[in-house]
Parts: sequence; C-alpha cells; structure tokens
Amino acid sequence: MRKIALILFLICLQSCHYGRMIRYYKADIDDHKIFPYTEVNTGENTFYFKDGSNTDAARKMDSLTFSVKGERYVMDQVLDEYSETTAFLVIKDDAIVFEKYYEGYKRDSISNIFSVSKSVTSLLVGIALEEGKLESVQDPITKYIPELNEADPKFKRLTLEHLLDMRAGLEFDETYSSPFDEVSRLYYGKKQLKQISAMEFNYEPGTHHEYQSVCTTLLGIAVERVTEMQLGKYLEAKLWIPLEMENPATWSYDDEKNKNTKAFCCLNTTAIDLAKIARLMIHKGEYKGKQIVPKAWVEKLITPNKGNDCYQYQWYSKDCGDDFYALGILGQQVYVSPSEDLIIVRLGKSWTSNNVFISRIKEVLQG
Repeated sequence: MRKIALILFLICLQSCHYGRMIRYYKADIDDHKIFPYTEVNTGENTFYFKDGSNTDAARKMDSLTFSVKGERYVMDQVLDEYSETTAFLVIKDDAIVFEKYYEGYKRDSISNIFSVSKSVTSLLVGIALEEGKLESVQDPITKYIPELNEADPKFKRLTLEHLLDMRAGLEFDETYSSPFDEVSRLYYGKKQLKQISAMEFNYEPGTHHEYQSVCTTLLGIAVERVTEMQLGKYLEAKLWIPLEMENPATWSYDDEKNKNTKAFCCLNTTAIDLAKIARLMIHKGEYKGKQIVPKAWVEKLITPNKGNDCYQYQWYSKDCGDDFYALGILGQQVYVSPSEDLIIVRLGKSWTSNNVFISRIKEVLQG
C-alpha cells in the first residue's frame, strides 16, 4: 500500500496543479520552462532605440544615488545588490539612457512578465474589436464562449467591458497563498475553461471592482475563438512583427489538449521589447505611420477611470494622473510618462520599491 501511495503521489506531482505548486513552491519568472507554450516569432526587420549613453540624462542616471541601511549607493549597485532585479531600462526621448541586467540575465533573456501580460492582452482585444472579430465591449462573454451558458446564469450578464475593468464579481481568490485558491489553480492547472465554468459569483457583474485574473483569462479565450488563432500567434501577427521586436517570445498555455493561453500571466519576453509596447502607447498606437492599435482604444486605456480605482481596461493610471503603467507580481513593471517621453521597465525575481526608483528618476530628469 505504501508503494502504491508513493506512485500516486509522484503521478500527482507530475500532472495535477497541487503537485506542480508543491514541486515548484511559488510562481517564478522562469516558469516558462515548466509550461507548454506558443512561440512568438520576430520578423525580418528590427527596431532599435537610439543610444543615449552620452546624454546628460545618462550621466544623471549613472550618478543617481539611493540610501540603503544608512549608506548611499548609485542606482546600479542598489539594483544589483539589494533588489533581485534582472533587467532595468530607462528610455528618455527615444534613447536608452540606462540599461542594466543582473542575476545572470541578458538583453535577450526572456522571463515571465506575469500580469503585465494582461495589459498586452488588452491591446489584442482592441485590435480584434477594430477588425470586427469581436463586435462590442457590451457583448456578453457567452456570445464568444457559449459553453458558459450552461454555467452560473450570471455569466450571461457578464460583458467584455466588465472583464476589461475587473468588474466580474466572481468568487475568486487572487492570493497565490495555497494550491487551493483559484488563481493558483489557473496558474498551475490545466483545463482553464472547465475550471471557470464551475465558478460562482459573489456580486452581480459590473457592480464591484475587484482584481481577478480570471477576467483576462476569459478575454484571451474569446480572442482565440474569434481569431481562430492561439493568442501568441495573434500577438506575433498584430504586434511582434509589426513593431519589429528584437527577440522571440513565448506565451504559455494550459495543456496540450485545450491550448487555451494563460492570458492573465504568462507572456515570456524581454525588457527591451516591452519598452516597444510602451513606446507604442506614447504614440497612441501608431508605429512608423501605421495605426497598429486603434487610437481610441489606447486613449481609453490611458485615461484615468476614477470610478474604477484608476484602473481601466487592464492598465493602471498613476495617482489618476497622466502617467500609466502595467504591473505584475514580483515587481514586473512597464511605466510610461507620455508628457516626459519617458519609459521605465523593471523585471525581477522579487518585489522591490519600484515607486521609489521611478519617482527619483523622474525628479532627477526634470531637474
């Protein structure tokens, strides 16, 4: 009996999400190595930011200091020794004024950007709407995922806009605190849609703002249904190749049978290519004279929604002001200040005081 129990335990470790969470313990930026994925390829051309290493802004970045444990250190040293940062970019006026990699990572090292993936998914939703594949943000999700008609009746009243603004009202635990919470099941588990179909609601859709990764999961599946493409391949066709990205990416999905992309978490890419997403946002969705993402959609994403905690369509507004950002667990962040033509990208293995770095960088560059 002991032998049989051991065999069953080992099978569970290999196949079920409980086993995966026990085996890997917690989400990590290198989890792209443990999940199946879609390849996101680059095209023939590559865009490069200007070299800003000899600018006044670069000199300010090199001399910028922070206090740690009563001592002052330059930013490079703080990031290297005290933050578990893997990549840090500062791009001012289309020129790279600070670019450093740590923990053995390089410019072409991909990593899981976690919930920054949600913000990228939103761009793909906007493109699918512009192409007429999705018809309206007021459509119920059941229009695109009819299986949900057989689930909780509230799914029939859950719209794409509710999902974009995280106003689904589902009973969903976002804590990553145990293998039994819903977000851990989505992250480590298989059959995303089957998991979601079993969920119930705490609130009427549209009445309550609560950050829930399941919202983006449903948006991703909807886009896959209407485009008849895996989300990674739609990303490749609509953003990666048109924006002349530098490095191939991958996007993890749930299992080999269903291949529903983990739209909420698991785009695996580089800091330099995320900076190109930020640059696209500064230019209201336009790149080299071509409208890649509809201008009206980008404006919707970056205009503070004060009635929704300054969260709009999977993007955050900084203090309900003009700056905006995408954010993922462990401190993955793409920060954009359009008025200053400033982009800051930070990737890393654990949370750090991103806001401290961002505020000081802005302060110094304005001085």
